[in-house]
Amino acid sequence: MFKQLLRDESGAIISAELVLVLTILVIGVIVGLNEVAVAVNTELNDVSNAIGAVDQSFFFSGLKGIDAGGVGKIKSATSGSRFLDLHDDCDKNTSCDLVCGPPIVDTCG
Repeated sequence: MFKQLLRDESGAIISAELVLVLTILVIGVIVGLNEVAVAVNTELNDVSNAIGAVDQSFFFSGLKGIDAGGVGKIKSATSGSRFLDLHDDCDKNTSCDLVCGPPIVDTCG
């Protein structure tokens, strides 16, 4: 029975092929997931650029109500307002540095 076990090679080829196929499959999955991660990061960067490019400036003019009796007396008035939205530091990835400097060594002790 031991000699028959030593001569039996029917499962060795299938196991070797299975290991080879699974190794190639795992390597392919790792490369594919890496490319998916790069694509997701690129799209999120595009979304952040689009949000940064939104102009939120607004204004409204003042209103004035004048008496219709011909006297020219002002019945009511409100002044206008204006807000101008300027670009922030990290809008559209212009001069945005998120890297910190070197660590500060504590010498107190």
